[in-house]
Amino acid sequence: MSALRAAGAIMARELARFLTQRERFFAALVRPLVWLVVFAAGFRAALGLSIIPPYRTYITYETYIAPGLCGMILLFSAMQSSLSLVNDRESGTMRLMLTAPWPRWFLLGAKLVAGALVGLLQVAAFLGIAYVYGIHLPPLGYITALPAVVLSGLMLGALGLFLSARIRQLENFAGVMNFVIFPMFFLSSALYPIWKMQESSPVLAMLCKLNPFTHAVELIRFALYRQLEPLSLAVVAGATVVFFALALWGFEPARTRPPKRD
Repeated sequence: MSALRAAGAIMARELARFLTQRERFFAALVRPLVWLVVFAAGFRAALGLSIIPPYRTYITYETYIAPGLCGMILLFSAMQSSLSLVNDRESGTMRLMLTAPWPRWFLLGAKLVAGALVGLLQVAAFLGIAYVYGIHLPPLGYITALPAVVLSGLMLGALGLFLSARIRQLENFAGVMNFVIFPMFFLSSALYPIWKMQESSPVLAMLCKLNPFTHAVELIRFALYRQLEPLSLAVVAGATVVFFALALWGFEPARTRPPKRD
């Protein structure tokens, strides 16, 4: 019971922080909505889409990028959580939490689950707006996509945990945006099919296939149509374990001590 209370307190803190920061919620929705409404209008004619799994007929470009935009929300939500971890470490809150009488994996796991739940709320809000906009996905797909969204959120959140262990100052977060987030997003199938990338650059297409974020998007895409993509499931689950193990390694006491000042 005490373990559940500790995990509940960590998750409640994260949810309360998210609910009280309304700017963060609206910013998380504005970014994918700009892609959906503005950029999709220009790319619709430039990017013709063939009938590829899980689709059984031709679809609009807006329908294709909807799962990718869900992945975008999870990606930026995970990086926002990692940014808050850096802030907590600078303020001393993170060190206080890690000194609690619970295993490090348990405390970081609770933090990870809380971040995934926050991302799930943002994705649900986006899909609701997309439905009003005219993107109608299979009704049962919204339910079958829940595990895929949560697992993808856990993978990206674990990556954010690892990055927060390596980032020492908030000022360095801009470098993470440029060298981690944007390459992961644009070198994926979120905005265009991999076969389109294959036509222009086989090397970039290979990088897209090796990108874990691509498999997170495809896992959500297939789940929305009540299908399972085994390869994507294996990659996302494996990457979650690897990233979380790296995060545990990064948050070992010897590595979380603040740097000495002259």
